[in-house]
Amino acid sequence: MATTTANQQPIVPAKSGKLKRILVIAVGAVVLVGAGAGGAYFAINKFGSHGPAKPAPVPPPVFFPLESLTVNLQSDDGAMHYLRTGLTLKLRDEKTQAALTERMPEIRSRVLLLLSGKGPDDLATVEGKRTLAGELRTAIEMTAGTAQQPVRVDDVLFTEFVVQ
Repeated sequence: MATTTANQQPIVPAKSGKLKRILVIAVGAVVLVGAGAGGAYFAINKFGSHGPAKPAPVPPPVFFPLESLTVNLQSDDGAMHYLRTGLTLKLRDEKTQAALTERMPEIRSRVLLLLSGKGPDDLATVEGKRTLAGELRTAIEMTAGTAQQPVRVDDVLFTEFVVQ
């Protein structure tokens, strides 16, 4: 029989148990760190870094048209001058509209008195019309409101304005 004298290396079992355990621990640690970072990123983006919360949308204004009014104007030249005007009130809500509707005869009377006290020269300029709108707004708020429940008119809009 023949014998071979080749270098045979002894088979040494590899330290695969320790290496496998270290590899599993390292992969687990990376997964946990990644999950924590992802969770933190999500929490920061969802709850804090988008700036202030958006305010609730403002409801659209309520436009309350009044019947057209025709009044005689004060005149220094002795001629008869007339004003025909249409008004629309800009309000915040229907509650204010209901308060104005309840007091409408009184409001119309105050508006007519205010308009009839004006002269054609007072109403000829844009600034005169703006002043009149402010005076009308104040008169309407004072007439319709009370100390316990004030009425707020945002704006008085002219839909018709004819001086003759």
